[in-house]
Amino acid sequence: MKENPIRSLPGIPVLLILLILLATAGWMLLTGVGVAGDDPSGTRVAWGLLLGLASFVCLFGLYMVEPNKAAVLSLFGKYIGTVKENGLRWNNPFYAKKKVSQRVRNFESGKLKVNELDGSPIEIAAVIVWQVIDSAEAVYDVDDYESFVHIQSESALRAMATSYPYDQHEEGQLALRSHAAEISQHLQDELAERLADAGVRVVDARISHLAYAPEIAQAMLQRQQANAIIAARTRIVAGAVGMVEMALAELQKNGVVELDEERKAHMVSNLLVVLCGERGTQPIVNTGTLY
Repeated sequence: MKENPIRSLPGIPVLLILLILLATAGWMLLTGVGVAGDDPSGTRVAWGLLLGLASFVCLFGLYMVEPNKAAVLSLFGKYIGTVKENGLRWNNPFYAKKKVSQRVRNFESGKLKVNELDGSPIEIAAVIVWQVIDSAEAVYDVDDYESFVHIQSESALRAMATSYPYDQHEEGQLALRSHAAEISQHLQDELAERLADAGVRVVDARISHLAYAPEIAQAMLQRQQANAIIAARTRIVAGAVGMVEMALAELQKNGVVELDEERKAHMVSNLLVVLCGERGTQPIVNTGTLY
């Protein structure tokens, strides 16, 4: 089912014409009753009744379309077309009219409790911005397009959350906490695929809440702190080793002193003690050998 735009008549001129016809029908009825003796067949009264009834029925063809809304028209269950022209409009009075908003709308999903890629339970929620772009698909291809959007959004959010870890454990790995732009794009693509059949376009989708589940939050915090300490000490040691290598290279380059292997080991140990000791990390030294 695809949207089929159709034309409609401007409602104000049609309304004025119908009011004039109703007034004419009333005049014909009044004057027809007054001259009934001269008009035994009641032709004027009959025409007045017919004109008044037709004008009254045509009034039901008037409807109003607000900006960024569409009127889906059907005749006895058959889809006729969609009118998007704003203001008071007129079409066949026997058409059924269903209004569909095509404005940009948004909602925040509830906090979902799911297991991320590593199996840890997390809480996650997202803000979804969406818009109906095909009114016919929204009305006829799904039973309730608003409910469909909400349910499919939660389903897509669950599927996305299980595809990534909460924290980045390897270089280049996408994670929920550290790659917000990539995660949002994945969620938006997932939603666009699921909502395409409902005539809905996903404008934006972003995570609004992300946290470990309360029962493991404290343990995960301790693990994050331990990882941070390990990363900091690794960086300190790597920096110290680089500085020692640079110092030895400069000594040999400038020919300041000739060092044999034993003296080099002793100097390396002393430099590492000085560099790492200032940062609270003492290497284990044993007679010039670093372990």
